Amino acid sequence: MDIDFGWPLPPHCVLASTFPATNDSNAACIVTLNDGHRKVGNLIGFDQEASTLEFHPERAAGNLRIGFASLKSIRLTSPIELKKLELPLTVETHEGAVIPVRQKCIIFFKDGERLLSETVGYVPREIGLFLFLVSGGNNVLRWFIPAKAIASYQIGDKLGKMLIDENIVSVDEVEAGLKKQNQLRESKLGTYLQLEHLVTEKQVEMALQKQKSMPNLKLGEALIQENLITGEQLAQALKKQEEDRKLHLGEILIDMGFVTKESIKRVLAQKLGIPFVSLPKFQFDLDLTKIVPIELVRKYSVMPLYRTQSRMVVAMEDPLSSDALKALAFCTKLTIDPVMASETDLADVTSKIYGAQGERQNIAEFVSKLDDGGAMEASQAQAVHEVISESDNIMVRLVNKIILDAFEQGASDIHIEVMKGNEPTQVRFRKDGIMVDYSDIPANYRNALISRLKIMSRLDISEKRRSQDGKMNFEQFGPAKIELRVVTMPTSGGLEDIVMRILTAPKALSLDALGLHPTVLDRLKKLALKPHGLLFVCGPTGSGKTTTLHSLLSFINTRDRKIWTVEDPIEITQKGLRQVQVHAKIDLTFAAILRSFLRADPDVIMVGETRDPETAKTVIEASLTGHLVFSTLHTNSAVESVVRLLDLDLDPFNFADALLGVVGQRLTRKLCTACRQSYIATAEQIQMLAYEYCLETELPAAEIMAQWQKQYGQDGNTLTLYRAVGCEKCDKSGYKGRLGVHELLFNTPAIKKKIHAKANVQEILQTAIGEGMRTLKQDGIDKIFQGLTDWEQVRML
Repeated sequence: MDIDFGWPLPPHCVLASTFPATNDSNAACIVTLNDGHRKVGNLIGFDQEASTLEFHPERAAGNLRIGFASLKSIRLTSPIELKKLELPLTVETHEGAVIPVRQKCIIFFKDGERLLSETVGYVPREIGLFLFLVSGGNNVLRWFIPAKAIASYQIGDKLGKMLIDENIVSVDEVEAGLKKQNQLRESKLGTYLQLEHLVTEKQVEMALQKQKSMPNLKLGEALIQENLITGEQLAQALKKQEEDRKLHLGEILIDMGFVTKESIKRVLAQKLGIPFVSLPKFQFDLDLTKIVPIELVRKYSVMPLYRTQSRMVVAMEDPLSSDALKALAFCTKLTIDPVMASETDLADVTSKIYGAQGERQNIAEFVSKLDDGGAMEASQAQAVHEVISESDNIMVRLVNKIILDAFEQGASDIHIEVMKGNEPTQVRFRKDGIMVDYSDIPANYRNALISRLKIMSRLDISEKRRSQDGKMNFEQFGPAKIELRVVTMPTSGGLEDIVMRILTAPKALSLDALGLHPTVLDRLKKLALKPHGLLFVCGPTGSGKTTTLHSLLSFINTRDRKIWTVEDPIEITQKGLRQVQVHAKIDLTFAAILRSFLRADPDVIMVGETRDPETAKTVIEASLTGHLVFSTLHTNSAVESVVRLLDLDLDPFNFADALLGVVGQRLTRKLCTACRQSYIATAEQIQMLAYEYCLETELPAAEIMAQWQKQYGQDGNTLTLYRAVGCEKCDKSGYKGRLGVHELLFNTPAIKKKIHAKANVQEILQTAIGEGMRTLKQDGIDKIFQGLTDWEQVRML
């Protein structure tokens, strides 16, 4: 008798009589193609003679016909139950039923991947191999692997011997696995060899995908299948759980003495497929410490690992804790994927990343202890300074705390300001563009502090007369993957300051996430899709120019385009870009690299900064010879950028022909949405905003105010504004995060005429506004009415 679609049965096997009949015309399955793509759907037909199958993918309108030559494997996801006909080849279970003796198997695919599992039988055919792999209890899953996809396979030999013969593991590793296996009853050797080796995000993702393909089991069912508890014991535990829903089933079974904690963890990993992660070697996404509070981490013994756009992966001692999962989901507004970790590892990494239990002190408390300790050492040495060395444990902890606190608070820069005499060293952070005080460090720590930072940045600790530039890979010294750009600056009195810019390898944002006005966004997208031309982004240092450029590149970054970038430094990376770092010492300047790009068959070129006449002339030449060129300028406005470039002695006709447009931008502080307070604007406030909106333009203020009433007006034609208040979430400042303010100068025929005539800033500005351009201040005022910021921030534009 054959199973569905003529699927053969293993020798001496029949379907268990207790197993329900299957639907022959439609079977749920997972199809894996040779290119690695997996498709979930239903098997409609399986023609062994024609070596094809018919498949209906989920959410697809029609069926697919797939030849075995394009197929890597197909797995029917509905389990079946088999039993052997020959009693000598069977073993007894606790319920008296019989199951086939399991045999270990390993399949080597031609693409280099391996399938390591257990099978209760197999049927080799000329077209391929039919496998019946162990699923759970007496159930098996049916697999078919075409012959053309198989390099070799082995079934029935000892797994350790197979692994050694194929150089997958060493003899020592197998012996260690066997030793551990003796300690864990019924623990599978293959599972153990892979256990505790998940240390990267990619490995965890693969394990989670594998888990999703496994049959859905509940903990109680899995424990019964493993003969660890009986049905009666499970019933007792469930009855006790009904009395107190806060108790977890695993905890109840452990407390009742029915099972051990280690057995629970083994079943979670092996039967439910929950990945087990080795935390000490894992690279954490420390941004998650900002959204998962320490109280929640300690309460549920969890540790956030990483996140995608819509979900977060969290290591937990109890991955089945519904309370913890609900709390995490509520706190983060993300879907939670739980993985397992040991209790000891969780405690260690929590202490390292969040701080020791009861010792999550702020910097003031930390420094007060330093001051007491330093004063004691100073008195013992009969000196007030230079009693601490850069290698002292207390100095290492201090520096690590400063960097970690800056990162967790979202600071962009750390300023170490050394004072004369016995005055303390000041540490300040730049947050949301504003300098804020962090802490004062006792004077006797200043030399050790500077030396420690120099050593971490690989700078010359003996050189104090000249400025030095360096980089620090904090991952070598602390529990966070943070890179910092470090600058030392000699100051009066033979002292030195240090400024550190935190480079956290930000990802490119989409254009839609930049907060552009819809009209500006639409025009900018059209410009980015031009086959050639020149587009500038301008603004002062720290205004987000590089972020905007990479958003533009992300928008057009497709496989049919070759994109080169030259940057100093490379702050954002994208797959598909070929990025070159400027190195002036070996003559790798912007202009020199750009000239080389023109010989390297580019479609798009991004130049990090146009700062001299040579670079400016080269970018125009590149744009006029069929390339799309993006670059930045350090200027105050889009119109000023045009005049500045003309001042570099560019040919106005070539420049006008090459230019597509100029984006001007600033970053302003954003109102904290948790505490901002709305109020009805007075007539004087509206008139003031209208005056500022129309300043240096010919726009009528009355017309603008009428437009605001129509667009933003509430009941009774009132306009609502918002003011900063201050709360815990924004450190009492009233502001949290930064907001982009933009303007776009579109190179129209009228603007081209002004460039030909070398017109001044005011002439070009009036022409651009007359054609619909909105200035930086105008965009900022519109964002005031949208409740995103206030006049105190916009007035500085």
